[in-house]
Formats: sequence, C-alpha cells, structure tokens
Amino acid sequence: MTGEAPRPQLSFWQIWNMAFGFLGIQFGWALQMANMSAIYEYLGADAHQIPMLWLAAPLTGLLVQPIIGHMSDRTWNRLGRRRPYFLTGALLASFALLAMPHSSTLWMAAGLLWIMDASINISMEPFRAFVADLLPPEQRTRGYAMQALFIGLGAVIASMLPWLLYDLFPPSSDGGTPGKSIPFAVRLAFYAGAFAFLAAVLWTIFTTREHPPEDLEAFRRMNAEKTGFRAAVTEIFHDFLAMPLTMRRLAWVQIFAWLGFFCMWLYFGVAVARNIFDGTPGTPAYDAGIAWAGNCFAVYSAVCFAFSFALPALARRLGRRLTHGLCLLMGALGLISVAAIDDKYLLLLPMVGVGMAWASTLAMPYAILAGALPPGKTGIYMGIFNFFIVIPEILAALGFGTLLERLLTDESALVLQLGGDNRLAVVVIGGLSLAVSAALCTIVVEPEGYPMRPGEHPLPSGERVG
Repeated sequence: MTGEAPRPQLSFWQIWNMAFGFLGIQFGWALQMANMSAIYEYLGADAHQIPMLWLAAPLTGLLVQPIIGHMSDRTWNRLGRRRPYFLTGALLASFALLAMPHSSTLWMAAGLLWIMDASINISMEPFRAFVADLLPPEQRTRGYAMQALFIGLGAVIASMLPWLLYDLFPPSSDGGTPGKSIPFAVRLAFYAGAFAFLAAVLWTIFTTREHPPEDLEAFRRMNAEKTGFRAAVTEIFHDFLAMPLTMRRLAWVQIFAWLGFFCMWLYFGVAVARNIFDGTPGTPAYDAGIAWAGNCFAVYSAVCFAFSFALPALARRLGRRLTHGLCLLMGALGLISVAAIDDKYLLLLPMVGVGMAWASTLAMPYAILAGALPPGKTGIYMGIFNFFIVIPEILAALGFGTLLERLLTDESALVLQLGGDNRLAVVVIGGLSLAVSAALCTIVVEPEGYPMRPGEHPLPSGERVG
C-alpha cells in the first residue's frame, strides 16, 4: 500500500458536495467543445485551420496541470490544500467565458481560449487529487464516478443551451451580420456558463472540509527546502521517470482514448452542419446543424450522467480494467457507425456508446491510478497523468489540418465512401483510436488492494514505483 493515513468513509451527500464543482467546470469545457469550431468558422477560419486553433486546450493542460499539481501538494492555508486553486481557476475561467462571445477577430477568440483553458485546468487538476485526499480506497471509484455524473449533467445542459436559446433569440433578431458575428443565443449560453462555473465551484469550497497535514510544521519545513520554478520542474521530471507501473500502462490507454474523443470534438459539429444539414457558415442550415450537434453532445453527456450511477457496481462485478475496455469498445462502435448515417435523428443512437465510453474514461483510469500512487504525490502525478491526454491532442492539432486538406481532395476509398468533402472522416479515425484504446486495457494491472475477479492478479508491491 502507499502508506496513506486512514480516511473515514463519507456519506453519499458528502461525496456529492465534494464533486459538485465539476458541474461548473464542465460548463466551461462543454460550451467550447460544442461551439468553438463554429465560432472559428463564424470569424472566418478554414477547415484545415481549426486543429491549430484548438492547440490552446492541450498545451495549457500540458504546462499548467503538473505545475498546479506540484503546488497544491505543497499548499496549506485557510482554504486548505486544493480549494485555493478551485477558486482561482473559477474566477479566471468565468471572466474568459464572459469575454469569449464578444470576440471580433479569429485571433482574439484563440487568445481567449488560451486564457479559458489555462483557468479551467487550474480548477480541474486539484479536483482529481481531491478524491484521493478525502476518500478511502474502497470509495474512490464512487468518488470519480460522481465526478463523471456531474460532468455528464453539466455537459447536457451546456451543450443544449444554444439550441434552446435559438428559438427565443434567432440569429436574424440580434442585429449581427450573418456569417460574421457570433449569434446572440451563443453569447447568452456563455454568460450562463460563467455564472454556473463560479457558483458550482463555490458550493464545493463552502461545503467540503479538507484534512490538514498530520504534522503541519514538518510539512512547512519540507516545502521550504525546495522552492522556486526550477525545483518544481526538477521534481516533475524526476517523478515522471519514476512513474508507477500501473500508470505507465494506463498511459497508453489514455493516449488512444483521448485522441479518439479529440477527433470527435474537433469535427463532429461542423461535419453535421455541412454533411447532414448541407449548410455553410452564415446560413440557417449551418446554424441548425451546429445546434443539432450540440444536442448529440447532450445525448452522450446524458448517457454519461445516467451510466455513472451504474459504474461502481459494474466495476465491482467485472473489474475496473474490463469495465473500461468494454465501455471504450462501445464508444468506438458508436463513432465508426456515424459514417453510415445520413439522418439527424439516427445520429443520436451512436451517442449512447460514446456516452458510456466517456463516463468510464472520466472515472475508471483515475480510480485505478489513485491506489498506485506514493503518498504526498497525488497532485503532481494526477498532473503528469494529464500528459497522456494532451500529447495526443497536440499531435492531432498539428497533424489533422494537413490530413484534412488531403482527405478533402484525395480520391481514396475512405473519402469516396464518406462522400468527398466530408469532415466525418476524422470522426471515423477517432472511433478506430477508441478501439485501439479498448484493446490496450488488457495490459493494465490493477494496483494491490483492489478486489480482483477470479484469475486476475494485482500488481506486485515490488513493482509499485519502478
């Protein structure tokens, strides 16, 4: 085991309160996932430019999360260890959400996305460590599943907001120039997201108490010995090289899973608008298509919300790695099947599998990882674990622009099958990536101390950190 001090079991409502902040965090993520590609196209971006404009999300995660994890491991003040970062990130992200829909140029929107993503990461990273801090090992799957529940609920509401508001505030009623300005309904959705983000995080801050270090003076002396940016980078690099074996194997699962989701977020909305609704930016058909894609995202988020209730029981029955592998396979089948669909209502069916994969991705890897981490390193390792989310996203952002340019003109079998000028090709690639991730779950070894299914073997204690 990791040598952690015993933690008391928490009630359902205590776990609810400590995870509630993720409802607001997901408002920030869901609004940008469903709307940023469209906002870029409203402001004049070409299809092959969109991946590069999305670089803000992975790069800020790569830089911010390990630094914030390191800092929060070494923090203790009146707000606690993780809660100061919850509050700071929420204030900054809310500002960015308020400013984003007022973007007047492409690069203004891209710059605000950098600010927004850095701020969301400041709030989000400590939430992952929060569960391991406060819950005993047997409740951590439930804790991460509760986070997934709020992520699903927040995404349902945030993804559907523009669609719901379009009826009240159609694009022609806001005085903007068609195709050149962000619709008023989208602006209102971002305003609501700013309020929800701050309110939800404040709820967690005021309803959840953190445990101080057992020896506060020794904790402060130890932290005083190593201060400054150079010491932080050195420690992060050292811990990266000393990753637990469980984490090393989970890394490959994460890389391919998040590559698959990133493909979907990049191009699903604009693919639906162009290929299902036959629209172009500035036309009513395009606006309707983007709004319908938001509904599709809302469906997979609703499935994520509902399926999160079943995840802990399913993991106890099948084991966490098998549960995760099966869920990823369902998501792969969902995304691949999108290529054969030309009816907007049928597009909702694949989102069921995507929602199952998404719920599991938000919970299972972290529940497996938490039991394998050395004491006092939860924050920094959760930040390092984020590398395996953002690195594939960076590679996708750098490479998919060129790939799409070729797909749009190539006469390969795949492109002909998908209909030529078709952004759904990238969505299919995302489905294939999820399938690879599902297969890689077979190499993951559960950390010692988690109940195994018959025939499974825990990680030997001698392989914990080597």
